[in-house]
Amino acid sequence: MDAEHFSGPPPLLVGMVPGQHPEVLKTAVTLAQKLSSPLLCAYVDEASYLVEWDPARSAHRLSLHPDRDDDDIRSVTTELKAAIGSALQDGGPAWTLRTLAGDPARALGRLASEVNAPMIIVGTPERGFGHRITELLNGSVAAWLTHHQSRPVLVVPFRMAAHQDRPE
Repeated sequence: MDAEHFSGPPPLLVGMVPGQHPEVLKTAVTLAQKLSSPLLCAYVDEASYLVEWDPARSAHRLSLHPDRDDDDIRSVTTELKAAIGSALQDGGPAWTLRTLAGDPARALGRLASEVNAPMIIVGTPERGFGHRITELLNGSVAAWLTHHQSRPVLVVPFRMAAHQDRPE
């Protein structure tokens, strides 16, 4: 289903990444059901890049919403669709998955504005040294969104006690 064809209220926007803790999607599904809203799940391909934005050119639309269909993107979208299907086993809201390009926080912000999403839902960063270095270099998606959005941002915590090394 395409986001532009949802009937009723605008969709809740959910930022997704492969291997993401399922709590993020479960929380989004529960909230969407309670609000009778569809879900717009979005994955940002950081390996792609944005061309210079120029309203006079049509290339900017393709850049924001890439139509790349290589093996990597197919693999990621297959994994994410399986995760969404698993979270919606008992039925649930209408949903779609979109692939975006560029910086994840800015891409999610643009998409939220484009579809007039009432809320953006993201997870907290994974724990570990590698994820800390990535966050240090790229910044936190959740932090950027909470500081630069005019709409609410729900940050779903990675539910693991601070004293544990691994999720249960």
